[in-house]
Amino acid sequence: MQKITLKVQGMSCGHCISSIEGNVGKLSGIESVKVYLDKGRVDVSFDSTVVSLKEIKDVIEDQGYDVEEQVS
Repeated sequence: MQKITLKVQGMSCGHCISSIEGNVGKLSGIESVKVYLDKGRVDVSFDSTVVSLKEIKDVIEDQGYDVEEQVS
């Protein structure tokens, strides 16, 4: 499993949390996804042989949020 932290702009409420966690969580290969609204970040654990980082970012961006960068 690979673990990443993404900096995400535009999250402001509980709906944002459930939307991102729900939609990213539906992808094959996702082990866990956790939104930290107060820090503007999303932690994701995933199997990189099943799902790509680009696919994860695309799902978040398709919901209207900006994925700025990957935080180490």
